[in-house]
Amino acid sequence: MTGPRVVLFDLDDTLFAHRAAVSAGIQRYAGRLGEPYGTMEAVDLTALWHDLEEEHYHSYLAGRLDFEGQRQARARDFAARHGVELSDTEASAWFADYFEHYVAAWSLHDDALPCLDALQAAFPGVRFGLITNGDLAFQGRKVAAVGLDTRMEHLIASGEVGVAKPDARIFEHACAVFGVRPSEAVYVGDRLRTDAIGAARAGLTGVWLNRRGDVPSDGDATEAAEVGVIEVSGLDDLVGALSR
Repeated sequence: MTGPRVVLFDLDDTLFAHRAAVSAGIQRYAGRLGEPYGTMEAVDLTALWHDLEEEHYHSYLAGRLDFEGQRQARARDFAARHGVELSDTEASAWFADYFEHYVAAWSLHDDALPCLDALQAAFPGVRFGLITNGDLAFQGRKVAAVGLDTRMEHLIASGEVGVAKPDARIFEHACAVFGVRPSEAVYVGDRLRTDAIGAARAGLTGVWLNRRGDVPSDGDATEAAEVGVIEVSGLDDLVGALSR
């Protein structure tokens, strides 16, 4: 068979519209809370929340915080920027309330399911899976909620495996689960170094999904070229890129 035997995807902001759900969730929650949270412009409020997620979620991935601890830290820091102090218990409750608004906004990117259909048509017998940095139960809940569980054969989560992307071991583990060689697998993700370069270094075909037109650093661009990373601006371009 020509083409990949397995195509693996990142979840958040690759198939699952995470940033959009986060933005909608925090804006709706801040609006419901009112002052002092409602005094910040929507774009600044959203940027602050995204920055705190990036900071504290990576602390969780690095083992400096547990899963609940990173949620508490995000809520506590966000509140502090608005002059509000939260205890750990209050921070957990605050995040749980926000989370309801986040969940209400869960969805797939519009090009996600058409991409899977196009891959199956182009590469008959291709199999699909997910590799995600996060908690298995939490990520599994998202996968089921948006209906991806019927399309994905395996969900590989760093919280279960014990190593996170871009560590080669999580990509190698995923290939072993599927029973394929890394050279027979493709990995698609929205982070150049974490996803595409990491996968390519592990022997897979690494694909960078650059939806926002980000410009990589010179070092990342050079390394991506060295390991043969493929760049696409949308999932609609994936079949064409892999066919070339």
